[in-house]
Amino acid sequence: MKKRFISGLATVILFSTAGCGSSEKTSSADTGEKEEVAITNVSYDPTRELYEAYNQAFQKYWQKKENQQVEITQSHGGSGKQANSVIEGNEADVVTLALEQDVTSIEAAGLIDEGWKKSFPENSSPYTSTIVFLVRKGNPKNIKDWDDLTKEGVGVITPNPKTSGGARWNYLAAWAYANEKYAGSEAKNIAFEKSLYQNVLVLDSGARGATTTFVENGQGDVLIAWENEAYLSLKEHPEDYEIITPSISIKAEPSVAVVDEIAKERGTEKVAKAYLEYLYSDEGQRIAAENYYRPTNKKIAEEYADQFEAIKLVQIDDKLFGGWAKVQEKHFNDGGIFDQIYAK
Repeated sequence: MKKRFISGLATVILFSTAGCGSSEKTSSADTGEKEEVAITNVSYDPTRELYEAYNQAFQKYWQKKENQQVEITQSHGGSGKQANSVIEGNEADVVTLALEQDVTSIEAAGLIDEGWKKSFPENSSPYTSTIVFLVRKGNPKNIKDWDDLTKEGVGVITPNPKTSGGARWNYLAAWAYANEKYAGSEAKNIAFEKSLYQNVLVLDSGARGATTTFVENGQGDVLIAWENEAYLSLKEHPEDYEIITPSISIKAEPSVAVVDEIAKERGTEKVAKAYLEYLYSDEGQRIAAENYYRPTNKKIAEEYADQFEAIKLVQIDDKLFGGWAKVQEKHFNDGGIFDQIYAK
């Protein structure tokens, strides 16, 4: 169980990419300006900084490649809530969400074509992350592993698995730890989760909200966090926090997809596909790494190897979980295990 500090890492450049949200092109013959296209990326909470940097790079790439300006509108929130917003009418050309199940729910609503996981490499997961702990400097509660989050007097901050994809990764990483400790006893796994969530002080709707509760509002002793989110907090407040790596965590695989029905209606299929493809380019992979996501490109990952802690990771498709469909039904659907163990 290691703690680490950050020094000398790449600076994130922030800029605004919000546009009018329209996909209509402006004719150069009518205005003297080059044609424009606009797309909307509906994403999850901790990707604001990533896509602020990436959008700028993609705009330059697309201008050079197609001689066309592209405006990119961003939307962020809890991943589950974001998926529901697309189903309910938020016109996303692409979604870049926290987990496969949220994209699958949009597919089930008829907005994304079947087989979307094979549309891009790595099952349409261009970067990965994992789950770690962010604690206050000096680690006053001596938090070293998942067990410590169940101790009396430890205040835990984590978002709500019913609305946040990151929160579901948090819950499942804790389940993996309990499963290893208790030799596969589901009853003991459930009891472990219950004791952990009894210590949760605030259950925010999304990961960034949970970070705000812990970092800005000063609540809790430990934040269960995306690795990238913990790094950003440490970068902004190096004298105030430490990152604790648990003995076991989970390989978090955010998913991306073109929202086919909307892109077809708006005439943005070409640029929407290219927008997601460019995430796999060397430049896109480096931007992901500079924002503390783990690149899937092995060459780029090697460049940033010293940035990320080695950690034992379980995967969602392992025998323990059996994939997102089973996990969603068992743990997070109404009446599932989470509803059984968490009392508001």
